[in-house]
Amino acid sequence: MALRKLDNLRSGYTTGACAAAAAGAAMTALVRQFAVKKYTLILPGGEKADFKIEKCLFDKIQAACSVIKDAGDDPDITNGAEIIATVSWAKTSGINLDGGSGVGRVTKPGLEVPVGGPAINPVPRRMITEAVTAAAGKELNKKGIKVVISVTDGEALAKKTLNPRLGIVGGISILGTTGIVVPYSLDAYTACISQALDVAKASHCTRVVLTTGRRTEKFAQRELKLAEECFIQMGDYVGFTLEECAQKKITSVVIWGMPGKISKIAAGFLATNVKDSQVDFKFLARVAAESGVPEAILKAMPDSLTATHFLQSLPDTYRPKVAESLCSLAALESRRSVNGAVAVKCIMSDFDGVILGHGSAE
Repeated sequence: MALRKLDNLRSGYTTGACAAAAAGAAMTALVRQFAVKKYTLILPGGEKADFKIEKCLFDKIQAACSVIKDAGDDPDITNGAEIIATVSWAKTSGINLDGGSGVGRVTKPGLEVPVGGPAINPVPRRMITEAVTAAAGKELNKKGIKVVISVTDGEALAKKTLNPRLGIVGGISILGTTGIVVPYSLDAYTACISQALDVAKASHCTRVVLTTGRRTEKFAQRELKLAEECFIQMGDYVGFTLEECAQKKITSVVIWGMPGKISKIAAGFLATNVKDSQVDFKFLARVAAESGVPEAILKAMPDSLTATHFLQSLPDTYRPKVAESLCSLAALESRRSVNGAVAVKCIMSDFDGVILGHGSAE
């Protein structure tokens, strides 16, 4: 599923780019012994980016510089975070990179960083190393360099991300592949979905549970006794998540949602955001008729405001059958979207977590 770039919005820079700029500036301050106020970083694509250095402290042994992350107009939880790089001379040769306070530590397999390492992804690692190497110049031939990346209040920020679910503890991740944050519709969220699926696979989850939000996830966790890693919040990105499952060869999923989302999936809408799809009440009426609801009852029903309202308006004797039919259709559409590569079970619950219906396409 292609993500739409949002028009007329300002781009920003990733945590990885900010960390690299801070590290380059700190290395410059250590070597040249002066306070750096601005640093020009070469991004992976070859573009130059100027970063304001918020703080710069140095002596002859170490230096520390910080950059305030500007994510542009992307809905990024780390926007405004202070990314700090501390560099110091080391006895061992080469550049030794580590994470400090506010940078997470990886505790589960399946990510790009090995277990036990700081949550600094490969491209940011390369950017940081290149910036430090360029600033160190010939001094790198004489001495080793230790680089520590920290994030002010990073541990608190991480609680607002999916890092705890991914097994990244103690802080945020240093991320980015281009260095640039281009405002996309929840681009960062879809990246987290992909990472969460990697963790689920590495944790040997034989089935993953895809939920439409935090509330449905809690309902699913209460009912399905599976490891925490098996539960993935896919939000509105049903098609994207199913495609990722197929690509990663995750062959069995449960989709848990409420009537509105399940009815949209059943109608073939695999992007369930209100901007991308609406509940089709004619479709719901057709499913109800095919499920045995008499035409007279359907005509007598009040105009529905939501899919939940539609189901609640049905007589008790017909409601379970219609819910089951919607779940079966949703499972079928989901499985069809990935050419049968994934077996799908759909579960529909109400706002209190009571299961209304389920259906499978396996």
